[in-house]
Amino acid sequence: MRTALERARGALYGLAIGDALGMPTQMMDPQIVQALFPVMDRFYPGPEQNDISRGQPAGCVTDDTEQAMILADLLIRHHGRMDPREFVQRLLAWASDAERDGSEQLGPSTRRALELSAQGVPPERSGRYGTTNGAAMRITPLGIAVLPRAAEHFAQLVADAVKPTHFTTLGISGASAVAAAVSAGVSGSSYEGIVDFALSAADCGQRLGYYAPGPNIAQRIMWAIDAVSGQAWDSARHILTDLVGTSVHTQEAVPAAFALWSLSAADPWTVCLHAAALGGDSDTIGAMAGAIAGAYCGVDAFPEDARALVSQVNRLDLDTAARDLLALRHSPR
Repeated sequence: MRTALERARGALYGLAIGDALGMPTQMMDPQIVQALFPVMDRFYPGPEQNDISRGQPAGCVTDDTEQAMILADLLIRHHGRMDPREFVQRLLAWASDAERDGSEQLGPSTRRALELSAQGVPPERSGRYGTTNGAAMRITPLGIAVLPRAAEHFAQLVADAVKPTHFTTLGISGASAVAAAVSAGVSGSSYEGIVDFALSAADCGQRLGYYAPGPNIAQRIMWAIDAVSGQAWDSARHILTDLVGTSVHTQEAVPAAFALWSLSAADPWTVCLHAAALGGDSDTIGAMAGAIAGAYCGVDAFPEDARALVSQVNRLDLDTAARDLLALRHSPR
């Protein structure tokens, strides 16, 4: 019987492993990915053909994990709450450092929100245009820190956390789905229980924030899961790239992550490898799917050498972060 701590560790390691596996293939054409990596079976360095990840060492994470760890640190230091203004300042500092290092990777919604913040726009308005998957990619720490109770209240906590960058119906809904799946997984819920709570939270999240035209995220998640159900990987991959979509848009990336998880729910390592093989926004899809799979199966479902590599290459202390986030789980909010 896996403990909540093992599942919490699994969520953070799944986030980082899925992110790092997808690093070399992010934003690449799926056909080029298949030509460069005919067998996706391990971490690879950023290839020369990828303008974004060229030169990055194997196992290196991207902004997905780095921003998630900023959120984790703020939640831990403020006993489960996040000051949106401090979060913006941390993101601005991180982006400045990353740009100096030549590795700046801000997504379009976060970039626009930070530009508005720098102009003095308050957090409750800076995220009014954020519809892409930046909120969902970094929300895993909140899923570890909050119990899966009352979907409406859960979605409101997510909305508060993503307000500075993604305070829209789509952004909140997608982030709520991922955080809810992680939260339910850490609590030891069944596959069906995880999906049900994620869909409920996504529906509640889509009633919060500024309206953004787009499909219902909960329904897109179920449609994507149904679309790949019973399919072999080659067929499922084409469904995901050609029908579900693997772009930075929340309504594509979040359903794709859930569909990937549904294909190999009991094997998180395979979930992350499959995400990396997709191309498109593979690092973010891998981070979300890996976090959900890790919460469901626990940390030992990932190879020990993979966990060690991402920790060493990126100087991450995921075990301590998981423990400290889990300690917040029963805090009143």
